[in-house]
This record gives sequence, C-alpha cells and structure tokens, in this order.
Amino acid sequence: MKTICQDLTAEQNTLDDMVVDIAEKRWKEVTPFAGWTIHDEISHVAYFDYAGRLAATDSDAFARHLVELTDGIKIPSDIHPRALKKGRSMSPPALLDWWRQERTMMISAFEKLDPKDRLPWYGPSMSAKSFATARLMETWAHGQDVADTLAVRRTPSDRLKHIAHLGIVTFGWSFATNGLDVPALPVRVELDAPSGDVWSWGPDGADNVVRGTAEEFCLVIVRRRHVDDTNLDIRGEVAFQWMSVAQAFAGPPEKCPEPGSFPKIKN
Repeated sequence: MKTICQDLTAEQNTLDDMVVDIAEKRWKEVTPFAGWTIHDEISHVAYFDYAGRLAATDSDAFARHLVELTDGIKIPSDIHPRALKKGRSMSPPALLDWWRQERTMMISAFEKLDPKDRLPWYGPSMSAKSFATARLMETWAHGQDVADTLAVRRTPSDRLKHIAHLGIVTFGWSFATNGLDVPALPVRVELDAPSGDVWSWGPDGADNVVRGTAEEFCLVIVRRRHVDDTNLDIRGEVAFQWMSVAQAFAGPPEKCPEPGSFPKIKN
C-alpha cells in the first residue's frame, strides 16, 4: 500500500496547491463539470475522502452513513446535493482544513491495510489497493475540472499509470453500463508515460489499438475530454467504440464534453 498511498497523497497535494492561494471569488467560478463551482469540486472530493475514511476504519459507521446518504434516493445522481451540503456550508479555508483532516486520516488508515483487504463502498466492496486507486482517480479527475477553470496546465506525472490501469480493467464495465454487448476482440493500448517509458496492455499485434500519451488517454476515460479533442491514434472498430464510452468509474454513463470544447494538447 506504500506506493499507492504516496501517490494518492501527492495527487491530493497537487489539487490543494492549485486552490490554496486563489481569491475567494474564484471559488465561485463554474467548472466544466455538471455546473459545479470550484468550491463544489473540493467539497465533493473532501466528502468522499471522509466516506473513505469511514470505510477504512469503521464499517458499521460507514453502513450508517450509507443509509443516511441514500435514504429516499431514486437515482444515483440525487446523492450529489446531499454530499455537497456540508462543504457548501463552509468558507474556503474551513473547507480546506476539513479536507486535509479527512484525507490525512484516510491515508493513515490505508497504510495499515493489506492491499487485498476488502472495504465497503456504495456498490460492491473493493480491495484496499483498488479503493485507494479510485480515490486517486477521482482526485485527479476533479482536479482537471479545477485546472480547466483556472486555465492552468498540470504537469503530468507517472501517477497516471494507476488511472490508466483502471481504464483497462473497466473495459467491459464501460460497455455494460451503456447497455452494450462487451466485445470479444481485445484492444492493445500503448501509452507514452510522462517519464518517457511506454506502458502497454493487451496482446501485441491486435487489430484494435489505442496509442498516445497517458495524459490524453486518462482524460478520455474519466470523461473530461471527448476523444476527438485528443491526439490519440485509434485503430479498429472496437477501439473506436470503447473510446466513445470508456468510463473508469462506477455509476450510470457520464456525459463527456462535446467535441471542440477544449483545444488539443500540444504534445
């Protein structure tokens, strides 16, 4: 758990650094995601780090929390106003203090776990390592919303490998959650890492291939970029279909931005 905890902490600190010194009025700026403000983005991450801390330390308390959060909810997205409520009631400095406390306690709990320990969550339970990886992915994804709003470019890091791997293992899920049959044909994925390495998954010589930077692949699989707004080299019908529906997180299908919403990254 040491590596994933270190990488999760680094990702949290990167997001913290983006917002800690911005003017209070900027916290009210609307991001590209769901009409949320920057304040909402941090409130969301903080709330689910709080829930993650409960899941890692007190399964009974998490079960009570789950009942309270979902009572009377008809569709999953209806939980968002409830999850945002606490953070929205706080000033930016108070929100940051709360988030720092919760994420520190969550990481401390993760460090004591075996990677295969099972933790409860809102759907099926997850291994501790997968749980921490999902928290990193969510922090990075919502951090992208903040970066887009502030018009800053984060320096990509090899922490992206955790997110890219989630994209690979959710291949079947991405089709299923969209009501589509899961293709039998494999897809080869070859990604240029920020460090200069090449990360690859899938059989060499496959007819369906996705090639490009890890950053752009991850932006697509967390639904922050339309694939047409990337430089990804996609070959094969299955690969094209996958990149149109790829979603590395649970829940109903999430819309991605319309083509042309963002300029392509100059690699």
